[in-house]
Amino acid sequence: MSPLTSHSDSDGPDLEELLDGLRHRKWVLQLFGGREAPEVYAAVHQWPTCADVIILRDEHRASAYRAPAFPGTDVFSPRVVTWQYHATPVWTLRAVLTLAEPGTPGAPLQALRPQPGCGIPPELRGDVTIRPTSTVAGTGQKRDDGGGPPACA
Repeated sequence: MSPLTSHSDSDGPDLEELLDGLRHRKWVLQLFGGREAPEVYAAVHQWPTCADVIILRDEHRASAYRAPAFPGTDVFSPRVVTWQYHATPVWTLRAVLTLAEPGTPGAPLQALRPQPGCGIPPELRGDVTIRPTSTVAGTGQKRDDGGGPPACA
């Protein structure tokens, strides 16, 4: 995968600012296909009963979705999603970062069949690097989430 560029699709935040938003919200970054030259970047935000997932394939293609996440569920191969979005990385990150929290007004509830972009093929998942982003910069201490987010409805 070629490195993602830091340009914006319009006058809004650029890719670096949006990726910073993921870090501040405790998303976990996963690099698939080797640490030195990953083929796919993914990020997951785990809620009690669902997960928000972003998959960045290249500078032109990205997908995001919310999937139920019960014990034993593979969030990178969802059978059902409650929301999905497929566009450029900038637009996809904007969409997922404005998605209503599970259990709040406006949160998606409808069961949908995931489109092909919702997932990572098994052959790419053999070599993965996981980078948690839930530490306070420079301290190594985990942030207190104030009791945690609501459950997915």
